[in-house]
Amino acid sequence: MAVTLNRIYTRGGDTGMTSLGRGERVAKHDIRVDAYGTTDEANSVIGLARSAITRAGGSDPRLAEADAMLARIQNDLFDLGADLCTPEGKTKRDEQALRIVASQVERLEHEIDAMNAELQPLKSFILPGGSETASWLHLARTVARRAERCMTHLAAEQEINPEAIKYINRLSDHLFVLARRLNDNGAADVLWVPGGAR
Repeated sequence: MAVTLNRIYTRGGDTGMTSLGRGERVAKHDIRVDAYGTTDEANSVIGLARSAITRAGGSDPRLAEADAMLARIQNDLFDLGADLCTPEGKTKRDEQALRIVASQVERLEHEIDAMNAELQPLKSFILPGGSETASWLHLARTVARRAERCMTHLAAEQEINPEAIKYINRLSDHLFVLARRLNDNGAADVLWVPGGAR
């Protein structure tokens, strides 16, 4: 998928409309645009988490491993955006559209399982926080959950790739587990104390 951007502004959206992957014009508040726009938000927060990893530096191999995983996820999220901005169809051109595939979902599952094997089981819900990187990952997780809500809303009205919904669902789990891993394997997690602030 070659992309050439010679001009950043086109004036094409000045009336509140935008183009989907095949050129169809829809309102900027269309639920499909909301879905891939929210995916882009999650990607941006992951970029902040990666910046925090860079600032943390050090020789902890978990940081380098986390950054590599997040780099792959950022690329996947652009794939997901391309998937969502091209409605499902039956033409030859539609068959060539970039789609999330099962192997991307499976990679997330393998990474979740590997990280979770090193963590103690949770005995309480945890509050978003701990290290700076973990905090950004918790924020990314909540934006991924919002993207999932947008996508399931879209799926209730239009056909979308089922692997796309699986991917965003696994992603929020992945970000949760990775946040715990970067909170000293859960030792720095902030535990919820029910009624503790009464």
